[in-house]
Amino acid sequence: MNIKITKYYYGDIPEETTSSPSSKPNTVDLGWPLWEVFIRSKQGLDHKHAGSLHAADAAMAIENARDVYTRRQEGISIWVIESKHIHASNPDDATMFYEPSADKIYRHPTFYDLPDEIKHM
Repeated sequence: MNIKITKYYYGDIPEETTSSPSSKPNTVDLGWPLWEVFIRSKQGLDHKHAGSLHAADAAMAIENARDVYTRRQEGISIWVIESKHIHASNPDDATMFYEPSADKIYRHPTFYDLPDEIKHM
């Protein structure tokens, strides 16, 4: 028996739809949602994206993430979120999205003069 696995690329978040029977024989679609896994390492202060997995619910996703992504005790905290709840900006709109901040020179540290007495800033 084969399990149907669909590969998604950046920005591709599957919609909740009823799946039609697969045309391939011996293929089973589990219908479990895709979860994104974030791990906080022992040395880090922030959670970093570790990967994705399919699970029936949040508890199962955390347990599977623990088994898959922290086998060598490298993590101290795990976050999981269903992929359908993540919204991302479109990479094609990056210039329009980020360009307005370029005209605000007061946001750049070169705008301010620091006294010579201040070190390591």
